[in-house]
Amino acid sequence: MANGSRCSRSRTNDSRTSGGIFDVESKRSTLNSYEEEMADAAFWNDQEHARDIVQQVKVLKGWVEPVDSLTARIASARELDELLGMEPDVAMNADLDAEVERIVTELDAFELKGLLRGRDDFRDAQLEISAGAGGTEAQDWASMLLRLYTRWAERKGFELEMLDLSEGEEAGIKGAVLEIKGQYAYGFLRPESGVHRLVRISPFDSQARRHTSFASVFVYPVVNEEINIEIREEDLRIDVYRASGAGGQHVNKTSSAVRITHMPTGIVCASQAERSQFKNKATAMKQLKNKLYQLESDKLAAAKALLDANKQDVSFGSQIRSYVFQPYTMVNDHRTELKIADVQKVMDGDIDPFIQAYLKQESSAGVEGGLS
Repeated sequence: MANGSRCSRSRTNDSRTSGGIFDVESKRSTLNSYEEEMADAAFWNDQEHARDIVQQVKVLKGWVEPVDSLTARIASARELDELLGMEPDVAMNADLDAEVERIVTELDAFELKGLLRGRDDFRDAQLEISAGAGGTEAQDWASMLLRLYTRWAERKGFELEMLDLSEGEEAGIKGAVLEIKGQYAYGFLRPESGVHRLVRISPFDSQARRHTSFASVFVYPVVNEEINIEIREEDLRIDVYRASGAGGQHVNKTSSAVRITHMPTGIVCASQAERSQFKNKATAMKQLKNKLYQLESDKLAAAKALLDANKQDVSFGSQIRSYVFQPYTMVNDHRTELKIADVQKVMDGDIDPFIQAYLKQESSAGVEGGLS
């Protein structure tokens, strides 16, 4: 058996799955106590408390069950490794190497998840992309970012739902709102909030000049029904209009699109994804609830002085990341100074290195995302 194979397999001895930084045994103990409570006949008498426990059980199982699975797979890999040491088999050796690589990849992903300690990190995410100034070029950049995050979510096995999409006049999009559903979707994506800068030779410029474009990304936790956000009808201005589209037979003939303005905060939410005005209003109200929750969370976080020392204002000219296509290729995160030369790989959704670098920096600084 090759020494390289044994060297790579030694990584399956990693103690991360047996407790360590994940504190899995403590989570297992809490999970057992919650499951005992759920078995009580009176459990659903207090429905608000019961919903909270059910949510906690779901989160805890998301830690305990994968660890149990990985532990069993590591044990099997060790046994097969010992067997192959006595009776070599080329085909089985290749299968074992492939399994070890899969285990190591899952361990690395689990380590990244271990950095998510914010109060709302376990929630689904609402991701909003808006093109900056610059017309078609900026709108094309916004559509590229939409594809990037769609590909990232698909890699993670998350569900996606388009809540709103506003197409550009010539190409790209003016903006989009996505709901990304999956455990810790918000925790993974919150480092992406900010302004993203693109530098490239524009395909829309007949003189092939280099252009700089901006698009903003905002990420909000999806607020479930157990959190009560009071929204007064008198604080809302609701406008209806015809949904925009690509033209032709798909143009909406009725005023089904809905725009809601929350006048005390100036927050504007819109939806035109559905043909039904009622459904679009419900979607816009859901967006508003998420944004108001995040607004209050930010206020409390600021009051408790839990802001990242390196955090910049989310505004044009204070980009968090630059994507350079010409004259060289480089993606540079200005907060962590992580640089990746393979820009196409990043644009295909491979942004975990940037997320991990940010979360590690945040963890070392003693700052938690959301509220503690």
